[in-house]
Amino acid sequence: MPKINLLYVITKLELGGAQKHLLDLITHLDKKRYNVFLLTASKGLLIPDALSIEGLTLKCSSFLERPINPLKDVLALIEIYRFIKRNKIDIVHTHSSKVGILGRLAAKLAKTRLILHTVHGWSFNNHQSFFCRNFYICLERFCAQFTDKLIVVSRHDKQKGLENHIGEADRYILIRYGINSLEFSLKDQNIKKELGIDTNDLVVGMVSCLKPQKSPLDFIKLACLIYQNLPHIKFVLVGDGILRPEIERLIYKLNLEKQIILTGWRRDIPRILSIFDVFVLTSLWEGLPVSILEAMASAKPVVATHTGGISEVISEAKTGFLVQRHHINKMAEKIISLLKDENLRKQIGQNAKDSLDSDYRIENMVGYTDNLYWDLISKKETGYAN
Repeated sequence: MPKINLLYVITKLELGGAQKHLLDLITHLDKKRYNVFLLTASKGLLIPDALSIEGLTLKCSSFLERPINPLKDVLALIEIYRFIKRNKIDIVHTHSSKVGILGRLAAKLAKTRLILHTVHGWSFNNHQSFFCRNFYICLERFCAQFTDKLIVVSRHDKQKGLENHIGEADRYILIRYGINSLEFSLKDQNIKKELGIDTNDLVVGMVSCLKPQKSPLDFIKLACLIYQNLPHIKFVLVGDGILRPEIERLIYKLNLEKQIILTGWRRDIPRILSIFDVFVLTSLWEGLPVSILEAMASAKPVVATHTGGISEVISEAKTGFLVQRHHINKMAEKIISLLKDENLRKQIGQNAKDSLDSDYRIENMVGYTDNLYWDLISKKETGYAN
């Protein structure tokens, strides 16, 4: 059977869960069965990583960008359409919200055999205006009509899609993010010295983009509360983004310059996680964040906001703790209890690590996706596709 021409489309290769998931998928996919293409924006910190993947043809678009720009969006749509036609693409698989719309529209216009979309959290949320939220819902409903499968990484995203009448239930399939557990088994205390942290200091950390969705200012407020109770604690915030200047101002205002370390983007997340004693996530909305899974694979207790699919992996008081959004005092209380009890930290961290079953392995994530492609192709050829 001839090789399948498979095109992945993602808005931007920045450091994020969706991007890491996609590059892991491309890296481990059998290139003997597929000619693999990737179309993305021309700028992104992970562009070099994509270029290093053997057997991948990378197309960087000068029109594709995250903010809405009617002219550039139309040009990007045309560009994707032409790329599909020129390379005789059999399967278009989109990732991320914006290009999930543009890429699927282009694939439909180009009469692509199969169209799939992975939902890494929906494009709409309760923090948007009524008009904006409903605009995105309408777009998702429209595109779902010609999407062969909607892949979700959490049951929460499937439920949210169905509640908003986006596709039928049989159009959804759950495929979890895959984690390389061995990568997160290392212990590297040298990173403490690199970051200027004393050997005996406990560390509370968060890994996220510094944008409104992740509510990183809550992390700074949280640090202030904890520091008032436990002075020998350091706080590490890994990531960067639009809110960094505001975060720096708040750190200065609260006189926490010596307690909070802003690392910016890091490529050595397993090393960073190895020195955390408690992992925190203050998000306002989520799908299923990869950072939570990575922290669990590193045997770290997690204290996170109760949002998205996080409750599907965090079992209360067993693998971590869940707190309502913006409930800083409650979150601080849970973290302090963990910091004061080393045995509790280790037990919950080990429970978290042990709870990640085979569905969260990279090889299974790739296998499930590969099987889905061939199952859909077979159904198309025999006339039984949805």
